[in-house]
This record gives sequence, C-alpha cells and structure tokens, in this order.
Amino acid sequence: MERSSHTPVPSSAVSGAPCWVSLMTHDLGSAQDFYGAVLGWRFRPMALGEEFAVAIAEDGTPAAGIGAIATSLRAAVAWVPYFAVADADDTAARIRERGATVAVGPLAMTMGRAALAADPHGATFGFWAGMTMPGWAVGRGGAPATLRLRTRDAFAAAIFYGEVFGWAGESGSVVDVRYEQDHVRVEEGGHSVAELYGGALESPPDPHVRPRWEVHFPVRDVSAAVGAAQAAGGSVVVPAARDAAHDAALVATLRGPDGGLFTVTSA
Repeated sequence: MERSSHTPVPSSAVSGAPCWVSLMTHDLGSAQDFYGAVLGWRFRPMALGEEFAVAIAEDGTPAAGIGAIATSLRAAVAWVPYFAVADADDTAARIRERGATVAVGPLAMTMGRAALAADPHGATFGFWAGMTMPGWAVGRGGAPATLRLRTRDAFAAAIFYGEVFGWAGESGSVVDVRYEQDHVRVEEGGHSVAELYGGALESPPDPHVRPRWEVHFPVRDVSAAVGAAQAAGGSVVVPAARDAAHDAALVATLRGPDGGLFTVTSA
C-alpha cells in the first residue's frame, strides 16, 4: 500500500531503508545559492534552527537537508545518506561490534535521534530513529535522490550493512537484497533504493574514487546542470557519460565550491 506523501512515517516502519540525504557545509548561504542554481531548489528553514535548511525540489517535494558546520571544525564537507532505524542505540552497538565507527551521536534532535558513522572501509553514512520526512521516498518514480556505494568489496559491504540494518534477514524486514553479477541491489517495497558496487581498490588523493556513498540527483538536462555548476563556482569531477547499467542514462559527477561531491543523472 502506498504511503501518503504528506504524512510523517515512523522510522521503524521503513527500518533499513534510506530516509534522507544531507550536506554539511561551511557556508549555508553560498551552498543554497549554488544548489539552487544547479538543481533548481528553493529552501525553507528547518525546525533544527537557523543553521539548517530543507531543499525543496521544483515539484514541491523535500529533496535534501543542508546544514552549516562551525568554521572552527575541520570536518569534511560531504553529502551523507541517512538510513531509517527502529532503535538508534541498538544500531550504534551493531556498527561498533563489526569493527566500524560511530563518529557522532546518537544525538537527540527534533522528532528523533541521529548519528554519523563510517563503515569498515571508511564510507560515511548516517542513521535516524524518529519520524521520517513526508514526501521523501527513494526509488519511487521521480525520487529526489538515489544512492550508490562505491567500495572495495560490494558483497562484504552488503553483509555489513545487512547485519547493521537488518536487510533481508530479520522478521518483518521491509528491505530485500539482490546479488547481481557485479553489484548488490537493495530494494524496499519492490523499488530499488540503493546499489553497492565494488572495485575501489586504492585510495589515491582524489576522493571520488575512495569508498563512499554517492548521492545522485535527477535533472532534466545533465549538460545544463554541469554548465550551471561551473558558472556557479563548482567543477566537474567525472564528465557526463552514458551509464550502461541504467538504460544509458547520462550522468556526471560534480564538486561544489565547498568541496561536496554529488552526481546528476538524467531523469
């Protein structure tokens, strides 16, 4: 049964599925200008305070969160996916038990608790226990974002995340995992919500080939988005090319002026 796009959903109802993406940046105003120009977003304040904003896509649905990092902190600017969980403390314990790191939290926030973590290969992700944002539904039609993990071993990563988030193994799990020829597909309600790819065997200086979660935003015109990013002070990390794995969709990886990496893909 389809959930209403206007009704908040408890994270326990979609436990294990992606439920949000967020960027932490050093200059909130500049980030809003940049992503507004590239992705056509407008912004409204979040209940968390003046240093946080919700990005609203052109169709009026919430697309992402953007928050300001204190300039005194040397935290990396990055797009981070969040996964819904029923119990934040239990999830944190599962992560630590498997040799990974919980870097921040779980912290009490408006409508729930959040934490940041890194998997055994260093890819950063978050998890959230509370009420999920209405209208944010990965993998359903014109979803505001899709997720791909680039890592050293996709199948080992699937085991780690599967054990942490209860994918395809726990009673009542809403998430299924499909092992395909060269990657792992994560599905919720019959919709693909994330993909895990292996092959990032080295860690050279350029961060786009290090293990990391890629956040893909759909756009009507990839070339126009690339041009807008360059005009607004961003740069091209991976030039636009056809993605053979996804019906030859056009994709390009960009870096914002603050250093945040993201991918645009033809809708």
